[in-house]
Amino acid sequence: MNRLDYLWDKWRAIGWLVLGREAQALALFDQMAVHWPDDVYVLASRVQLLANAGRTNEALDASARLIAVRPDNAGHWFNRGYLFEQAERWDDALEAFRRATELSPKLDRAWYGMGLVLIRLQRYDEAVVALKRNTELQPMSPYGWYQLARVHVDRQAPEEAIKIIKHLQGFEPKVAAQLARETGLVPVQPTL
Repeated sequence: MNRLDYLWDKWRAIGWLVLGREAQALALFDQMAVHWPDDVYVLASRVQLLANAGRTNEALDASARLIAVRPDNAGHWFNRGYLFEQAERWDDALEAFRRATELSPKLDRAWYGMGLVLIRLQRYDEAVVALKRNTELQPMSPYGWYQLARVHVDRQAPEEAIKIIKHLQGFEPKVAAQLARETGLVPVQPTL
């Protein structure tokens, strides 16, 4: 098959996706993978569509092939970590997120994913490190801050959680209020 065949199939697959026909697009990408087994676009598309279909184990298999072809791509490692997380394969997820952060230290999503996995593994001190890095990279996103406060509560460090609640009050008051309700921690308001 030649380059024109590839382009034709690619545009047909995109057409199926535009029409919301992911099963047809996946079938076409499966065919394309036979002819172009090392094509990153085809491999990544298969991973995404298999994951969307809830076929996590197949998506992980396809992801292994993608990683073999592009081992230096942090985004692919992040996606693999996410799939491992969905499969509750915590150690594998942790390793994939670590690899993503090694390749791209500013990939905030990978730091966040790593933090969530470390929480699952009850490795709270390590989770604090990962989540702090996430909040440094995404200071205005409440997700990392929320998880970081929860970890501090689990670590029996309520004063740290209170600092985060105060911080969140400045730009995400609803998240701050939710944390205060969930933890029972209420920052002391300054008296006038």
